[in-house]
Amino acid sequence: MPRISLLRRLILATAVAVLSTQPAFAADDPYQWLEDIDGARSMAWVQQHNEATAKRLEARPQYAGLYRDAMQVLSSASRVPEVQQHGQWLYNLWQDAEHPRGIYRRTSLAEFSKPNTHWETLLDIDALSREEGTGFAFGGAVFRGSDERRALILLAPGGGDAAEVREFDVESRSFVAGGFRLPSAKSRVSWRDDDSLFVATDFGPDSLTRSGYPRLVKVWRRGTPLAEAAPLYEAGADSVQVHVQRVDMHGGGAPLDVMDEGVTFWNSRHALLVDGKPVPLALPATAAISGGYQGRLVLWLKADWTVAGKTWPSGAVLLVDPAQLQGQQGEAPQAVFLPDGHTVVQGVDATGHGILLTSLDQVRGRLDRYSRDAKGWHRTAIPFPDNSAIRVLTVDDASGDAIVQHESFLTPPSLWQVSAGIGTQGGHPRKLKSQAASFDGSRFKVTQYWASSADGTRVPYFVVGSKRLKFDGANPVWMFSYGGFEASLLPSYSGSYEDMHGAYGKLWLERGGVFVLANIRGGGEFGPAWHTSALRENHVKAFEDFEAVAADLARRRISSPRHIGIEGRSNGGLLVSATMLRRPELYGAVVCGNPLVDMQRYNKLLAGASWEAEYGNPDVPEDWAFISQYSPYQRLQPGMKLPPVMFYSTTRDDRVHPAHARKMAAKMEDAGYAVEYFENVEGGHHGPVVTEQLATRIARTFTFLWERVGR
Repeated sequence: MPRISLLRRLILATAVAVLSTQPAFAADDPYQWLEDIDGARSMAWVQQHNEATAKRLEARPQYAGLYRDAMQVLSSASRVPEVQQHGQWLYNLWQDAEHPRGIYRRTSLAEFSKPNTHWETLLDIDALSREEGTGFAFGGAVFRGSDERRALILLAPGGGDAAEVREFDVESRSFVAGGFRLPSAKSRVSWRDDDSLFVATDFGPDSLTRSGYPRLVKVWRRGTPLAEAAPLYEAGADSVQVHVQRVDMHGGGAPLDVMDEGVTFWNSRHALLVDGKPVPLALPATAAISGGYQGRLVLWLKADWTVAGKTWPSGAVLLVDPAQLQGQQGEAPQAVFLPDGHTVVQGVDATGHGILLTSLDQVRGRLDRYSRDAKGWHRTAIPFPDNSAIRVLTVDDASGDAIVQHESFLTPPSLWQVSAGIGTQGGHPRKLKSQAASFDGSRFKVTQYWASSADGTRVPYFVVGSKRLKFDGANPVWMFSYGGFEASLLPSYSGSYEDMHGAYGKLWLERGGVFVLANIRGGGEFGPAWHTSALRENHVKAFEDFEAVAADLARRRISSPRHIGIEGRSNGGLLVSATMLRRPELYGAVVCGNPLVDMQRYNKLLAGASWEAEYGNPDVPEDWAFISQYSPYQRLQPGMKLPPVMFYSTTRDDRVHPAHARKMAAKMEDAGYAVEYFENVEGGHHGPVVTEQLATRIARTFTFLWERVGR
């Protein structure tokens, strides 16, 4: 009889005792019981598979070295801090061996510029977790705009999306006695003034949408019970969520409070709060309000917009007069940026000194500042190296200076101060910090290729490999993609969108592997149309694009199906599991993380209903007709010739239900397929909470890939 742990025996015993109390499930889904997230039977299954997968993979000879390298890279003291500026201070959450959950800290810009920065610790998340007996993950801070002395700290038990909200005094480094505090929920909060908040949270029955997000916004005054908060707005139960954002108009009057009701994931109703009441704004449902500049709203269009007889194209960034949007006399919209056929906007940051636009030109990062004076609009290009990813981390509202992160596939992340005077006064960005190299980038090169999809669309992909790469069809490939929700995949030092500080270079490239990043439809690499062309009934185009890239790798002899391992997370997990069934002959192994796979029930699980605008509604027969053509859980049949697959998930993922991965793994396993499965009991949809958990997952992933697709 195999040895099993005491914990597993206790869980199994409990499971047997409660089997008779389990609810009846649909006859056509014998694994639906795995949707019971914390149920004894479900967790016994998880425990069993966690132990079996750990035993198999961690016994492989390469695992110890991969884990060691992963921990070394992920724990590097040279990692650049992701900072946010509030007033004169830069704030950051820092995790290390002594503080695996992190310390929330701050420093001045002058101190940050020094090689050995001194930080002031404000909140120790590990100490708080020990004190309260709850494993918290830091979820961010919402600062009070008047003096930035107070902040609303978000603390997520287990690392999920749901978080507690507590008022924190930055100067005294303590929670405010009797201050604002909300229990764990998927809340949306913002400051109305020093002593009141706009709160959207779980107020009790009928206060959440079908997607599980708040549908009520209230005004909560200091010193009063939450139950007495004054109602402000009620969204529809079928909407996604509602919240209020404060928009600084930067040189043009007082800030505006704008309410956003997400009717679907992509369509919103906007209203301006005037004298405490919402006044609808005549904005296109797909547009995003991206701040204010010189008293006007900065509008980022995701579809064509015709107003006052003029049509503005999708992808444009405009300056619009709030008065005109309320039906009053006002200034006509002005163009800040218009698409030119090859450059698409990725981010908009408005300041009093101009509007910073991050953009992509053929999936290569660009940064420009747009400013307006009496002579009109002026564009200033901020010089950064080509073939890279650029991201504005934070902007100083007072000076207009920004801190920008730059990185590429082979260049470690670095932080730069971009002065508001660059361009008008000459000069270049000033480097503040840079991560030490995690691997020897000089040994490798990056090449961008293009594949032709099933409908003739040209799809780009990056190949990162040795300068001495042999085109012999035998190179082990780790191929990553996503293909949904307008998410762009950029040339980052982590390879994938997850912040891994160059671990892929140490664990994959230096050991002889090739990395491939596929920029397929469904993403935002070529503007809103690149995304919308893969919505609903056209979502299969993302699969076709991915398959075209895999086939192109074999055609060019970069690799061959036997040596191609593919990975995707979340919507990317749907991608790799769907194409695994559609074209199994293209791949040698599949890694499927936190995935959607049961597309017949996805809208009934956690936040799933919020994605119906992306995939369609499986409860509508017309929609299920096209969803059923690719839904992995329903399409899986015994006897298919499939590559080996590894699933991973997290118990505390309160966005994509862990049952997707559980059910697919169980169904495949019972049908005789080669399956690995493991589930972190802590961590939300974004992944593990502490470094050791992430290092374990990465090491297991690459152990699996080396074993299955290595030479």
